[in-house]
Amino acid sequence: MRKPTLIVLLGGIAAMMVAMGIGRFAFTPILPIMMEHHLFSATGAGYLASSNYLGYLLGAFVLTLVQVKNRSMLLFVGLIISIATTWGMGEFHSLELWLLLRFLSGLASAVVFVIASSMIMDRVTSMQAGIFYGGVGAGVFLTGISVPLLAHNGAWIDIWKGLGLISLILGLVSWYGLGGIQKGAKLVSTTNNPTSPAIRRILICLTIAYGLEGLGYIVTGTYLVAYAKSVSSIPNIASLSWMLVGIAAAPSCVIWSMLSSQWGKKWMLTVAMLLQSIGIALPVVSPSKASIFVGAILFGATFMGITMLFVAYAKDIYPQNNRRIIGLLTTSFGLGQIIGPLIAGHLISGNGSYLTALIGAALIVFLGAMSLPLGIGSADRQRLKIAR
Repeated sequence: MRKPTLIVLLGGIAAMMVAMGIGRFAFTPILPIMMEHHLFSATGAGYLASSNYLGYLLGAFVLTLVQVKNRSMLLFVGLIISIATTWGMGEFHSLELWLLLRFLSGLASAVVFVIASSMIMDRVTSMQAGIFYGGVGAGVFLTGISVPLLAHNGAWIDIWKGLGLISLILGLVSWYGLGGIQKGAKLVSTTNNPTSPAIRRILICLTIAYGLEGLGYIVTGTYLVAYAKSVSSIPNIASLSWMLVGIAAAPSCVIWSMLSSQWGKKWMLTVAMLLQSIGIALPVVSPSKASIFVGAILFGATFMGITMLFVAYAKDIYPQNNRRIIGLLTTSFGLGQIIGPLIAGHLISGNGSYLTALIGAALIVFLGAMSLPLGIGSADRQRLKIAR
């Protein structure tokens, strides 16, 4: 029986909260707590972050190659691994095991993101897709609230295990909404030839820009709260700044979807990435509590909106094979994410400052923003009759 769209949408939101908001991003607000216990240095944090993103990269890449016969079962496996690895971060006390767990968590995040996205995109409107991707922001906000509450009654171990239990509950909601869904009807494109030079040029441009976005944004996604704690004595500023990221992220996809319907995806991607580059640079150019909060809001308001717009743009040009194209873009994004924390971790450990790492990240995102209007010409878009 075909499940109501609302149930499917709620299941998709819960999946994003489990695999992305918690499984992928909970490490950010917990990072300064673990570093305070001298469990690893900034370089070690970079290795852990990159291990997670290596798993994300490999998961996305494999999904571009394999033929998925049972999306529901693959989603179920991804959710189970995400829940287990979140819990396991509090169960084991070894950097080597943490590297393995973060790798597996990244692998599961890619599987859940790509599979859930392909399921949802078969069923919903562009506005509903914006609500779906807002699940990442909701998960980020949830971690921002949960970390100080769980830390109040225990150490970092209890935070990971508490988030593991929360993930289990959300995982059940996700499986109820998405489990058993069969592949939707194929969409037929009457205008876009996947082998045309214009299509290839646009896809190459999107892939490069998304890779630069992954490289630049993840430095802030990894070190934002650690930096916030280093420049302010406000209690729980790390969690507070991360909560602001989540609050701004939750409605952002809907807002960017509305704006893109009016002004076009290319220009809204450019604007979003420019705003994000400002949000990354501002806290280090002008260190203050206000700049940290503004930077957190700008980061939250853009990072998932950018992802949603890239995926939606790819769906416009490849409506028949969106899972593979989502996987290709996610692979490029994941490659950037591996490089970013490794370089940033060494820069931070080497000079004891976040300035070089964050300014460099802001410049990378700025370059990605500029590549879109320079690389995607109006003639190509008019011939293909796709979003501006």
